[in-house]
Amino acid sequence: MWTYLIRRFLYSIPILFGVSLVVFSLFHLVGGDPATILLGKHATAERVAMVRAELGLDQPLSHQFVNYLREVVTFDFGKSYATREDIRTKIANGIGPTLFLTVPAFILTALLSLSIALIVSYYRGRWIDRLSLVFFVIIMSLPSLAYILFGQFILASKMGWFPISGYGATFSERIYFVTLPVLISIALNLGSDIRFFRNSVIEEVTSDYVRTARAKGVSETMIYLKHVLKNSMVPVLTYIVIQIPYLVLGSLLLESFFSIPGIGGMTIEAVNNSDFPVLKAMTTFISIVFILSTLLTDVLYRLVDPRMKFGK
Repeated sequence: MWTYLIRRFLYSIPILFGVSLVVFSLFHLVGGDPATILLGKHATAERVAMVRAELGLDQPLSHQFVNYLREVVTFDFGKSYATREDIRTKIANGIGPTLFLTVPAFILTALLSLSIALIVSYYRGRWIDRLSLVFFVIIMSLPSLAYILFGQFILASKMGWFPISGYGATFSERIYFVTLPVLISIALNLGSDIRFFRNSVIEEVTSDYVRTARAKGVSETMIYLKHVLKNSMVPVLTYIVIQIPYLVLGSLLLESFFSIPGIGGMTIEAVNNSDFPVLKAMTTFISIVFILSTLLTDVLYRLVDPRMKFGK
C-alpha cells in the first residue's frame, strides 16, 4: 500500500502542474489586467504602471508563472488585493466556519440518505418505493434559492424558529445560527443522494449471491445487513468521498445568504472584487483536495473490499 501511495503522490505532481498552468492562463491571459481592475477605468497610465510593477505584472509571463509555481509549492499567495490581509490567514480564519456548517450537514445527509435508501429498496416496486421516488424528484427539482428563501422568510422571519443570518461568538450561539443552513443543506442533497444509494442497493439485491442466500433460507433482514450493505459500499463510498472537496469550498449560497464568514463566502467576495490572489489560492487549494480525495477513495476501496488490489 505504501508503494501505491508514493506512486500516486508522484503522479499527482504533473496533475497539479497542469492545473497550475490552466489557472495561471485563465487569470493572466483571459482575466484582464488586475491593475486596471483594481484602480478603475479612470486611473492614469502612470498609476496603472506603478501598480503593475508593485504586483510584479510587468515581468515576463514565464517569470510570473515560475513565481506562481513557487506560491503553489509554499502555499503563500501573498496578500489580498481588496483587504491587504495575508491569504493564508484568511483561509485559516474561514475554514473553521465553513467546516462547522458543512461537516454536520455532510454526515447527517449521508446517514439519513443511506438509511432511507435501505428502507425504500427493501420495499422496491411497492407504493412506498414509487411514492418516495416521485417525492425525491420533486425536492431535487426545486432550486437552491427556493429552499433558502423559504427558510429565511417562513421559518426564520415569520415563525421565528431560527435567526435569519449571522454566526455567533460562542459555540452554543454558532450551533443556533447554523442549524437552519444545515437543515437547508440536507434538504438540497437528500433527494439525489437517496436515489443514488437506492440504485446501488437494488443492484446488489438483484445479484445472484442474494438469490442464493434467499434459497438457503437466510432472512431478508440478515441479507441486507450482512451482504447487501457491505457490497454496496464501494459505489456509495465513491459518491461520498467525491463530495469531500465541497466541504472545503463550503456552500457558497448558504454562507452568503446567512452571513457565515467561511471560505465559500470569501470566494464569492473575491469574485466580486476581482481579488485574483485569493481566487488563485482557492482554486489551487480545491485542486489539491480533489487529488487527495481521489487517493482516499482508492484506499477506502481496499478497506471495504479486501479482494480489490491497488492499481499500478
